[in-house]
Amino acid sequence: MRQRRTLAVLGVAVMAVGGLSACSGGGSKQNASGPVTLTLLEYQKPRADTVAKLLPKFEAAMAASGRKITVKLVSDILPDDQFTTKITQEYTGGNAPDVTDYGATYIPGFAGAGYLLDLTPYLSKWPEWNTFYPQVRKQITQPDGKTYSLPHEINTQNLFFRKDVLQKLGVSTTQPSSWAELTQRLEDITAKTGQPAMVLPAGTSWGAGTFNEGFLNVLLGQGSPLYDTKNNKWIVKSPGLTNTFNLYADLVNKKLLPVQALLNPEPWQPTKYTAFPKGTLPVAAQGTWGWRYDWGPTGAAPIPNLFQKVATWNYPAVDGQPYSVSSVGFEYEVTAKTKYPDAAVELAKWLSSRQPLADLLVATGAAAPRSGMDNLAPYSTQPALIDVEKQLTTSRSFPPRTGQDQIAQAVGQATEDILTGKNGQAAAAAFAKNASDLLGADQVETQGS
Repeated sequence: MRQRRTLAVLGVAVMAVGGLSACSGGGSKQNASGPVTLTLLEYQKPRADTVAKLLPKFEAAMAASGRKITVKLVSDILPDDQFTTKITQEYTGGNAPDVTDYGATYIPGFAGAGYLLDLTPYLSKWPEWNTFYPQVRKQITQPDGKTYSLPHEINTQNLFFRKDVLQKLGVSTTQPSSWAELTQRLEDITAKTGQPAMVLPAGTSWGAGTFNEGFLNVLLGQGSPLYDTKNNKWIVKSPGLTNTFNLYADLVNKKLLPVQALLNPEPWQPTKYTAFPKGTLPVAAQGTWGWRYDWGPTGAAPIPNLFQKVATWNYPAVDGQPYSVSSVGFEYEVTAKTKYPDAAVELAKWLSSRQPLADLLVATGAAAPRSGMDNLAPYSTQPALIDVEKQLTTSRSFPPRTGQDQIAQAVGQATEDILTGKNGQAAAAAFAKNASDLLGADQVETQGS
């Protein structure tokens, strides 16, 4: 989904230079018994629009409890790379907003650099924290055992397919039990249409999405870890990695992937936003956000009667247990230099409480990271999102770790090599060398052959 990249998942909002002086971050902590003014950064328009409607309710709730807290909402839509640059500058300059809302992949680096407030003591005393799913809490716990963010959404990724198209072609729509079975179905589709059958992010043009929305999803079912949590090192050579690169090569060699589109700029445009809606590329690696942002009535490329035409498969696994891939989406972070940590955390908690969260989830097309939301409108009217929650217990995930950008870069280049003719074994070897060079030899290790 382009939303995640312009997310990961959408454009990013950051404070304009003129607005930075309004930040209350920086300086020593102050007594919050008097009036408090906080700044909240939202860098995605649907979020900003929804939060703008919620903040007066937060201020009223605080006033009812005897606290005068005013929140200044700041939004400025920017591409991901510009957001990353600007928010990093704000953190290093000590002028970051009190509360910021961004994706989970940023947390390890910013927490490790000391930019984020440790929320562990706050959350441990918050009764509602126990309603957040254990898988979610586990994913956001950093290597030091602490929590630096408050998640307010989850997503799952699956293989979406046009069941209407497959039915017309006479191709099975049941869950594939293996990659061999799935590949055979793709071959059947291509044989009948003369066109590629599936889009799986690959190459450098897709950016980090090649890793986050394609390669990682396949690798999680190959039986090999990517990160050694005991030694805190990336595993750059393993049977699972080689198998994954070989799978990409097989899909390319059999002309099942749209190679030229993947090599061109913005490869999601001709694939997810044109061919899939038309039904000419009937299988796509995709996430929860697709139901709203990509193919929903107000999405980038609406598909009429979406839920009648589109369904999902789980990813096949070598152990015979198909799976979806779950991940924490956006989270609230509090700058370590805020003058008002208690008030800032209170804001993050309130926005993550039941009714505000229900409004936010529907606006952003994400699923709830906590239980007890399925009977609360407007979230209760979204069966596709509620179904995502049910997948959590059997889903697989990969918590972001420092160095992931470098791994994603190496994966992008290695899969680009496959798109341009390199075989899987050679791509795996090139990935191992490139990742080792990017991360440093002391940050990587190998397992198996």
